[in-house]
Amino acid sequence: MPTIGIILGSTRPHRVGDQVARWVLDRASRRTDAGFDLLDLRDHPLPHLDEPMPPSLGQYRNEHTRRWAETIAAYDGFVIVTPEYNHGIPGVLKNALDYLYAEWNNKALGLVSYGASGGVRSAEHLRLVAGELQMADVRQQVALSLITEFENFSVFRPGDHSVRALDTMLDQVLAWTTALAPLRTAPAVATSPARPTRTDSP
Repeated sequence: MPTIGIILGSTRPHRVGDQVARWVLDRASRRTDAGFDLLDLRDHPLPHLDEPMPPSLGQYRNEHTRRWAETIAAYDGFVIVTPEYNHGIPGVLKNALDYLYAEWNNKALGLVSYGASGGVRSAEHLRLVAGELQMADVRQQVALSLITEFENFSVFRPGDHSVRALDTMLDQVLAWTTALAPLRTAPAVATSPARPTRTDSP
């Protein structure tokens, strides 16, 4: 049975994302086709990326990187819960994504965003990052408005439409997780810099 990690992408004091992430976990845990765990970035502190080699090479030098890599490698797919900061994702989330490469590859990704406009620009930013990490982001997403789904901007009250969107998104994540399983078990394809082109005659 596949295991899906639900990543809480905000570490700010008084964040509302923990309410959202617990809602996602509670709803997901009712399913019988996968296991789900909450991965709170507060529990996985990482300094600003400090690895000397590109993550795509997999040559991790630091213990905190190796711990994070081991955590992420254990999952078959992910749901990321993210707020929108200045039309993008939080720096702490981008940093956590940037630390690794192969551990993200060929895994499905569902998005739950929140903000004044539902966090949709944050989700679009995250889709760009996910594409470079060879993740398969599913079409359905959950976009939660701070104005309509948070009482006094602080107490999460999801609407029925958001529950339906979450269920559909989880269906898609599990379908893609299953479809990508052969790629996750196949031998990794080595990456190397492009060979220089000769301009002189032989």
